[in-house]
Parts: sequence; C-alpha cells; structure tokens
Amino acid sequence: MLVLVGPPAAGKSTVGRLVADRLGVPFTDTDDLVVQRAGKPVSEVFVDDGEEAFRELEAAAVADALATAGGVLALGGGAVLAAGTRARLAGHPVVFLSAEVPAAASRVGLNRDRPLLLGNPRAQLRALLETRLPLYEEVAVATVRTDDRTPDEVADAVLAALPAGRS
Repeated sequence: MLVLVGPPAAGKSTVGRLVADRLGVPFTDTDDLVVQRAGKPVSEVFVDDGEEAFRELEAAAVADALATAGGVLALGGGAVLAAGTRARLAGHPVVFLSAEVPAAASRVGLNRDRPLLLGNPRAQLRALLETRLPLYEEVAVATVRTDDRTPDEVADAVLAALPAGRS
C-alpha cells in the first residue's frame, strides 16, 4: 500500500486518486473514514467533540486502513502526530507531499472545512508545517514537492519516486 502524507492542501486526496487510477488500485482517504465513523463532517467533530476526539478517530481509521485496505491511502495532515501511527507506517512506501506556505495558503483560501486553519490560514499553516515537518520526513521514503505543479505532474512525480517494486 502506498501512503501519502503532508500538510493541509498539499493535494493528498487529489493526487492519491490520480495515482490509484493509474495503478488500477483502490483509493482510501482517512478523513472519509473518520466521517463515516463519526457520522458527521470532520469540522463538526472538531467543534462538537474536540481535537482529541478527532485524533482518536483518525488514529483508529489509519490503523484499520493500513491493516485492511489496499492501494493508495491518503492520511489527514495531522495523522503523523500520533506516535502509534508513525510506527504503523514503518515498512510502507510513504511519500511526503510537501507544500510551502504560499502555495498551501492559496489552495486553502478561506475554506471553513479546515478547523485548524480558521482565523489566519497563512499563520496557522506556517505553525503546522514547523511542528509537523520533522514527522513527515521521519515516515517518508520519498518527498515530492507540489508547489507550482499540476496534480497530474505531482502524480507522475509520486510514481517516479516510489522504490522499485513497491507500487
């Protein structure tokens, strides 16, 4: 199973679908699994239940997907915060989709479905990247920059970055 990690707006879901289509395998997004489990959108889980409850649902969704799903898996931007998740990723081909603050901020815009980016998305993205960058790099076997690239170009780069025999 190929796993994509990275900050919000790096293109994990969009690129993950493209890569899965090219490989002829299923695509899974852990945010979608959280929504199914919670019965409500991620933004509502944050508001109603808090970030800790969301992170617990997310960690369980990642564990289940790694154990049962195949193909391409896109993790939520903060999934790597959980030590258990990082440990579970060992041995999987993990690609870090990097996005610098200007590119990510322009993609997010004023999207209110991203509760951790409410207020000043640019400042929030900068803080998230500073905290999470070492964790993305820890779990990744390859890094693909997404700035100034189309989703198709990023998908090509992801496929090219995969270790031989791991796609």
